Amino acid sequence: AEEVKYQYQTQKRIRGVVKLFMIQQHNELFVFFHQVEKKMPEKYIREESMIRGPKFVVRLRSHTVYENSAIKIFCTVEGYPTPQVICYVCFCRCATDDTAMYTAVASNTHGQVSSQASIIVKSKTFSPVFWNLNAILPEIKYTKINITYTETFDVTFGKEGDKVTLTCKMIINPNLANLQPEALWYRDEYLLKESKWVKMESGGGVAKLMLTQLAKDDEGLYTLRMVTKGGDAVHSAYVFVDVPQTPGAPMDIKIHDANRDYVIVSWKPPNTTTEGPIIGYFVDRCEVGTENWVQCNDSPAKICKYPVQGLFEGHSYYFRVRAVNSRGTGRPSRMSEPIAALDPTEFERLHATKLGGRLDVVTYYDDLEAPGPPSKVCASETDRTYVVLSWVPPVYHSKAPMWYYIEKLQVGAGSWQRVNTKVPIRSPRYAVFDLLEGKNYQFRVLSANMYGVSEPSEPTSTVTTLQLKGVPSAPGQVVATRETDTSVLIQWAPPKDPNNLIGYYIDSCVKGSKDWTSANHKPHKQTRFVVHGLTTGETYVFRVQAINELGLSDESQESAPLSVRAALKLPSSPYDVSLLYCDGESMVINWKQPIHSGGAEVTDYYIDKCNVAKKTWKEVNIPPIKERLHKVIGGLTAGSVYQFRVYGANLIGLGDASTPSAPFKCEAWTMPEPGPAYDVTFTEVRDDSVVVEWKAPVYSGASAITGYFVEKSKKGSNAWSKVNESSVNHCYLKVSICGLETGESYLFRVQAENAQGIGVASTPSDPACIKALPGAQEIKCGVDEESGDIYLSFESCQMTEKSKYVWKKSYQEITDFSKGIVVKTSGSHSTLLFKNPDKEDLGTYSVSVTHTDGASASYKISAEELEKMLALSYDIRNPIIPLKTELAYKILERGRMRFWLQAEGISSAVTYKFFANNKELVNCEQTKMSHDAATGIIEMVMDHFTDDSEGTFTVQIQDGRAKAQSSLVLIGDAFKAALAEAEYQRREYIRVKEGPHFTEFLSVQTGDNASVTLVCKVANLKKDSVFQWYKDDVEVIPEVPADLSSGVACFCEMLQFFILILGQDVSQIDISGKAFDDIINELSRIAGSSAAELSIQCTAEGIMLQCHMKYYTEEMKIHWKQKDSKISASERMRIGGNPAMATLEIVEPTDKDKGMYTFEIVDPEKTHSRILDLSGEHRGKVIGGLPDVVTIMEKKTLSLTCTVCGDPKPLVSWSKNEQELELSDQYVIALDSGKFASLTIKGVSLEDSGKYTMTVLNKYGGESVDIIVSVYKHGDKIPDVKPTPLPKRIMPPTSTSCFLPSVNRNQHRFL
Repeated sequence: AEEVKYQYQTQKRIRGVVKLFMIQQHNELFVFFHQVEKKMPEKYIREESMIRGPKFVVRLRSHTVYENSAIKIFCTVEGYPTPQVICYVCFCRCATDDTAMYTAVASNTHGQVSSQASIIVKSKTFSPVFWNLNAILPEIKYTKINITYTETFDVTFGKEGDKVTLTCKMIINPNLANLQPEALWYRDEYLLKESKWVKMESGGGVAKLMLTQLAKDDEGLYTLRMVTKGGDAVHSAYVFVDVPQTPGAPMDIKIHDANRDYVIVSWKPPNTTTEGPIIGYFVDRCEVGTENWVQCNDSPAKICKYPVQGLFEGHSYYFRVRAVNSRGTGRPSRMSEPIAALDPTEFERLHATKLGGRLDVVTYYDDLEAPGPPSKVCASETDRTYVVLSWVPPVYHSKAPMWYYIEKLQVGAGSWQRVNTKVPIRSPRYAVFDLLEGKNYQFRVLSANMYGVSEPSEPTSTVTTLQLKGVPSAPGQVVATRETDTSVLIQWAPPKDPNNLIGYYIDSCVKGSKDWTSANHKPHKQTRFVVHGLTTGETYVFRVQAINELGLSDESQESAPLSVRAALKLPSSPYDVSLLYCDGESMVINWKQPIHSGGAEVTDYYIDKCNVAKKTWKEVNIPPIKERLHKVIGGLTAGSVYQFRVYGANLIGLGDASTPSAPFKCEAWTMPEPGPAYDVTFTEVRDDSVVVEWKAPVYSGASAITGYFVEKSKKGSNAWSKVNESSVNHCYLKVSICGLETGESYLFRVQAENAQGIGVASTPSDPACIKALPGAQEIKCGVDEESGDIYLSFESCQMTEKSKYVWKKSYQEITDFSKGIVVKTSGSHSTLLFKNPDKEDLGTYSVSVTHTDGASASYKISAEELEKMLALSYDIRNPIIPLKTELAYKILERGRMRFWLQAEGISSAVTYKFFANNKELVNCEQTKMSHDAATGIIEMVMDHFTDDSEGTFTVQIQDGRAKAQSSLVLIGDAFKAALAEAEYQRREYIRVKEGPHFTEFLSVQTGDNASVTLVCKVANLKKDSVFQWYKDDVEVIPEVPADLSSGVACFCEMLQFFILILGQDVSQIDISGKAFDDIINELSRIAGSSAAELSIQCTAEGIMLQCHMKYYTEEMKIHWKQKDSKISASERMRIGGNPAMATLEIVEPTDKDKGMYTFEIVDPEKTHSRILDLSGEHRGKVIGGLPDVVTIMEKKTLSLTCTVCGDPKPLVSWSKNEQELELSDQYVIALDSGKFASLTIKGVSLEDSGKYTMTVLNKYGGESVDIIVSVYKHGDKIPDVKPTPLPKRIMPPTSTSCFLPSVNRNQHRFL
């Protein structure tokens, strides 16, 4: 203000001088003063915008105090960069020696300022003449103003362009109209002033800061400091400014080196975490007084600094910057302060002479010669592509204009080159552009006017342009630590290569996702930052990027994942240590848990004791105590008085000790009344009631406890009154409104009673304010509409991360969940479910929520209510779908059968099953099933309705838990009528379509020759009609093609499941079960009727009984018997056969196998039998007459004769060496009278030697005998052949002629 006043005074003096010398120098001075008057306000505008030195906003103030008083003096300083303040003040109890002048000095790179204040300390000791004034005059007291914030602003999030208001409400005590506190607002420790963008209001206990149009420059930590004589009341919170997808606005627009025709503009880049990378920047200018913004650069600038040239001298401008990325151009930055394009040394050429009084003479020196060379040329600022030169002008007195030429020299490459050939330089400061990065240059300056050019100045020392290495390197390790439940403190190591570091951007991301969000949108200069607005309980990772004028560095490594929770602290101290029992040797004590757990559960307690007489504290326990009830044993002396104190511990460590307990005397309790109850707490606080809970006394007295009395006392009062007139026998009591006042706080205590009387009162509870929590809810009881479970549901009005629901019955925690009680908790809801409720579940249920301000409720389930809920539960668990119509049928074309019903209503998720005679049907082409949720119709269309379809049809429906079932019985006449109608519709359909079709479906026919044939009748055959036979879905080609002219198709092969396809018509038959049994029974009848008599056949291992018939299969019911005993198949008795006969093979027959054998074939109507006698009494036998050995000379005649018998007469055969003898002239075989058998060999020779066998055999069997014949030559010695007795061999019966039917065996192949 003084500087402004002086400038205006100077202008007035100049005007006075102009009038004084108007006659002599009218023309020259008029022009000169006109120029001075024009440039004065422009200089003021420029200088105001360029102030960066330190300045005292609030200066030190002097004080006069009495000795021993406390003094606090302070000041407020602003400037850029932030000034360093050195204050030469000692803060202590004042003495008279402290009387002095104190100084505070603030300095930065742009200057230094100081502020002084005197402190006068007076002594309270006065002259004896005035000794009585101390008694007369009151002590002087200074008013101390206390400020308490009642409402403060929190962390705020906004978007660019939004309007944000920060408000603090406070109580000022005392509130003096003429002594109001001063409200100072700071952003990142810089004092804010009112402007177009910032508005402030203060008064009436409210302080407001309004940011009219948010920009990223507005992001930062905002602090409100209410300044009073007694100190400051401070509140701070962060304001975040979010940006759109296009680039955010650049920040902190600064103007450097303002000159006649150029300025240098610098800025800070925006964060690009959520946008694409920055391509470059556009710089705009606007002349003051207009709204016409002009883009200064044609192509985007790559770095955050740009020289703007081509300005008009004497004009003032605003500047702004826009960022560009692949999405487009972002919002412009906030415009800079106005800056004037002026020669900064213009006023140094003015010279003022004091005339006395208020008049000055201002003149120009003028010479008529060329100026001298400039001096002290130096580079005041060096960048990558430009250098700002400054120099000292030569002494110059001429009125002719003077200008400068600048020449440059690249060291080691070339000669001096003139820089400004077209533009004259007026000021002794100029920026040389278009230099190469990292090169060495020298510069020199020449002065010039209309009279000539001076000699060059001394060249500068070598100036090296900067060569930026690029963006900073990535920051170092990032460490995240917990702060609050919604914020995290981030710290990191600075980059190793800062490269002109501007600041940092911090990003956060939920663990497991790739969605990174910006924590700040304005570069943060420090290496620690608090990230706000996080979700409690969520796990995050963090990263940091450094930034300089070239852009952003690589991201740092991600921090370790951190779950957002409040930082843990030590617990507060326990309190209310009380004695519950003493037996003279031990003492039982109890205490209340710490009010503040420090964010972690208090798990351990430690106790100290003190003998009051000795006044020394000792530890009671080394291992921690887990419960708040402890029996102190040992180290106690009977009759002594002790005090106790307790420490609580959590994960962080040991908290403070409790206040020492009252003195307790160690003597045995012998009183007959009970001891005190303990842990008196309250829950379910409402506006009209509260529930008090407690634990039973440790000492019950001379008899058992019979009840309890509860007493209450209003907080601050010592008067106690009973709540219940009659005792209660449980450890809880609901206190109603009759004895309470809403909004008042009460304490409660409990006394136990036994037969001897009422005992000692418990330690009082904590104060309970009889007022319901805001939003308090009650327990809701009902039946779940989905599951039918009876439930108790509670929604807590308060929840923390560590909150847990504790359900109780009769105020005892429920721990047994084996009876079907289930607790389900989700968020702020908790439900107690009764899966199998019964009368044992009657009673009072309560729930409380830990780590809240007492969120709790209770509910009593009565017997009547339980009965109603059980009935409703049953209906829900067993719902029925109402049906409009029961299951019915309708015959469709082609004889298809539609089974359908209609329900009152079904959903699209309905499921259903159809059954036929208890066999589930599948949804396929033959049985198509569908439903329509809109109409409630469920149907099944059966493609083939046949004789086998007779029976009961059922449909079962389920929609959710609801079920329904309906059945339709189609048997007897009802079925026949339906089947007839179906067949009629089928025929009609085929007839109308004029295609080949079945008039009679496949059926089985059994012929008299035991053949089985599949037969059907067809109609409307054409020449190209084809029969296709399938057996179990495999096509079968008949040996004989069908005769299309007959209209009959047959297939002579028995199958289990057969399908015949004719054109579009299909016929199928299932030959299994009863149908197959019927075929076998018919074949058994035919086989039994055609069975021949039994015959006997010899085999390699024995004999075989055979019975020939038209057809035989093992599926027939047959029996083999011996002497009326049924023969079972075994290794010796092999029962079998082939399609032509049935057989019984007896392996190695013995005498036991003799007897009468019977073969039976059973059909449903008759049993067919055939008999064979194998007793052996009538078989062929050899009675005697044959020798074992015969010796004979050659050329003799040998006759072997014996007697045989048998009925019928046996047949006799002879063989030699197992070869049958052929009759000839030499061999003569004879059987006389059927009894005498003989073999005559005429003219025996040596070749006739060997073994001869005679076999006697009839239909019942026979015998065989061996004879050894030895022939020797005439004259030889008779050979000595010793006879070896050989037993007779029994022969099986011979085969007899029997009727063998001519049957094609292939007709009887069964599968």
